[in-house]
Amino acid sequence: MITMNNVSKHYGSFQVLTECSTQVQKGEVIVVCGPSGSGKSTLIKVVNGLEPFQSGEIIVNGLSVGDPKTNLSKLRSMVGMVFQNFELFPHMSIIDNLCIAQTKVLHRTQEVARDKGLKLLERVGLSAQAAKFPGQLSGGQQQRVAIARALAMDPICMLFDEPTSALDPEMVNEVLDVMTELAREGMTMMCVTHEMGFAKRVASRVIFMDQGRIVEDDSKEAFFANPRSERAQQFLAKILHH
Repeated sequence: MITMNNVSKHYGSFQVLTECSTQVQKGEVIVVCGPSGSGKSTLIKVVNGLEPFQSGEIIVNGLSVGDPKTNLSKLRSMVGMVFQNFELFPHMSIIDNLCIAQTKVLHRTQEVARDKGLKLLERVGLSAQAAKFPGQLSGGQQQRVAIARALAMDPICMLFDEPTSALDPEMVNEVLDVMTELAREGMTMMCVTHEMGFAKRVASRVIFMDQGRIVEDDSKEAFFANPRSERAQQFLAKILHH
């Protein structure tokens, strides 16, 4: 589904990603973790062209992301993205937030888009909130709306960029529960997260990054039981200790 070969990215002289290579198979859930500033968010943002990269190759479902001929809007409509800060339109109702891209990008009728949106709100437990505005919802509810909005486009895979880091601790689980359900249903996912319990529960593999490099790319069992690099050992000792 996703292939990365020797992907490098820099801002001027600052190297953000250095020769990153990995593959994500259909139905896999990949958790990307590592210390702050290690390039995790950039790694998933280059997958759907939100961040350009200078060298290497990324293929998503047969499309080359770096190829100037590739229609990035079409690619992004196939690759759902959920951000740290929800990115909902504050002046639009919840249901309109779910309909706008369906009608504008997929050219669905308003009726079809609304029907799809309502079904997805039910799926994430928010049917009663359809007419409200984002500011009237809690952070956890807004993030579940953001997930429903991404799913409304019928994506072939989903990217999550620290989806729980802006939430109150009490709201983290309601978002992780939706993500866990998606994983169980076979959605291909790449998730940047520090939620190691979620990683242990649903990840197929764990990618550990440090200083722009993929240091480890292993099954979750191997990663948690016996991380090979000293940097990953230090990271896990700090995170799991608490």
